[in-house]
Amino acid sequence: MNIVGRKIVLRAIELDDIDVLHRWSNDPDVQEGLGGWHFPLSKASLQAWVASFRHDSDDQRLIIERAQGGPVGLVTLTSINWKDRNAFHGVLIGERDQRRKGLGCDAILTIMRYAFEELGLQRLDTTIVEFNTSSLALHVDKCGWVREGRKEQAVFRKNRFWANIVLGITRDQYAAGVRTGRLGDARSSGALPAEVA
Repeated sequence: MNIVGRKIVLRAIELDDIDVLHRWSNDPDVQEGLGGWHFPLSKASLQAWVASFRHDSDDQRLIIERAQGGPVGLVTLTSINWKDRNAFHGVLIGERDQRRKGLGCDAILTIMRYAFEELGLQRLDTTIVEFNTSSLALHVDKCGWVREGRKEQAVFRKNRFWANIVLGITRDQYAAGVRTGRLGDARSSGALPAEVA
């Protein structure tokens, strides 16, 4: 099943995506703004990673594809906690010439709709390195996420430590953004219950 947004489609990662994933995962410009530790990755290691995916996993990683075009990035829901109904979210636009065209915003709004209206999750979390101001603005200003805190000196990049900014959004905050039009590009499936929507 593909998840359809306004400008993008979210779909499962296929072995045919190895070449583009290899390019993104070894592009310093792409990796600099992401959390975690990064090593150069071989195509063989990426093939093993993709082969390990299960459709019923608590970690879902999806290709962001233009409605008329190829892959432009990845969006994730990881560490899905079905008991407490929350997950960790991440997004990257790997194709440099596809940035600042609204694709990242559409991908985030689409995965939020899927998480809250299809999976029934209550909350999404993410962290963004403090110097990644474009990603912070995208999440907070355009997609309705809330700054909830800072983890000081949590990420080592560019020969120094940086804070990780903690962001979150709840199902109620998402529904209010859709209802009031604050999330202008979001389109609800109508699945939100009346007391939330």
